[in-house]
Amino acid sequence: MTTLIAAIRSGGQTGVDRGALDAARAAGVTIEGWCPAGGWAEDLPEAPGLLMDYPELRETPSPELAQRTAWNVRDSDVTLIIGPDADMKSSDASPGTALTKDLASSLSRPSRTVGKGDIEGTVEWLRNQGTELTVNIAGPRESEWPGAYEASYRIVGDLLRLSAGSQPSTSA
Repeated sequence: MTTLIAAIRSGGQTGVDRGALDAARAAGVTIEGWCPAGGWAEDLPEAPGLLMDYPELRETPSPELAQRTAWNVRDSDVTLIIGPDADMKSSDASPGTALTKDLASSLSRPSRTVGKGDIEGTVEWLRNQGTELTVNIAGPRESEWPGAYEASYRIVGDLLRLSAGSQPSTSA
């Protein structure tokens, strides 16, 4: 059976990244991604860092966050940027989120910004991109958007359910 989303890719930072990885793991969808050398994340600055909880991720040679971001965009079919709403402007984005948008454009990778009210439209957009997609999920850290983890977990969970033919959750 062909699936729409074969894997969720993310860098494992607090907030949107981890919410996406955890939602995919809970749904039984493959998780993968690049993280900075040493598994660095804002809440886990010492090696092995986030690799203790997310051994599926691979370290980049560099501790620089930009390399992790670039490689995750490069190695995905599409990128979804999760934010407080689907109309998030580049000027409203965190530096990492803005970099993700720029890299997706420069690498000619399809990207879309997703807010909590845009699940059905996003699934339709994904269907137009193909099947067996590796979807890179990016967005603000928890420190940049309090509640990012919960929002991302809910949005990615809903995307996975709806893309598999089930209904999205009704929780707010």
